[in-house]
Amino acid sequence: MTINAPILDERDLAIALSVERDCGKTIAFANGCFDVLHVGHVRYLAGAKAQADRLVVAINDDDSVRGLKGIGRPILGAADRAELVGEMESVDYVVLFSDPDVNRLLRLLKPDVHCKGPDYTPETVPERDTVLAYGGRIAIVGDPKDHSTRDLLSRITSRSARD
Repeated sequence: MTINAPILDERDLAIALSVERDCGKTIAFANGCFDVLHVGHVRYLAGAKAQADRLVVAINDDDSVRGLKGIGRPILGAADRAELVGEMESVDYVVLFSDPDVNRLLRLLKPDVHCKGPDYTPETVPERDTVLAYGGRIAIVGDPKDHSTRDLLSRITSRSARD
């Protein structure tokens, strides 16, 4: 089975992006847990892809998801989440990360645009200072935040309890 987007380690991704830049391509960057994919994820990544020629998606590893979301998460392991995201047409590269945030990755990769969902404004993006320091820009993409994995899991659990 071939995956649409390669899942690379940070070093190989930095090399690949250097080649892309040498070919005149611009780079967008999006990140998240992507624990249980839903339409909000699809729209977020499609919006991120529209910002540049290539889209890198950084996915939290299992330990960082657990730290962010709590016991019982992630539902799907990192390898499965990376494969699912990598199969999306809008995604060009996937990288897993273990840090509590993506500041280090942003400093390493220096994407032209850092994309966040509509639950942020350009002023409230946590990585704003990092992105502006290397000369990147921030884009708010996706549809209104009325889709969440937490809500989806809650609906599944309540329906299962009734059955």
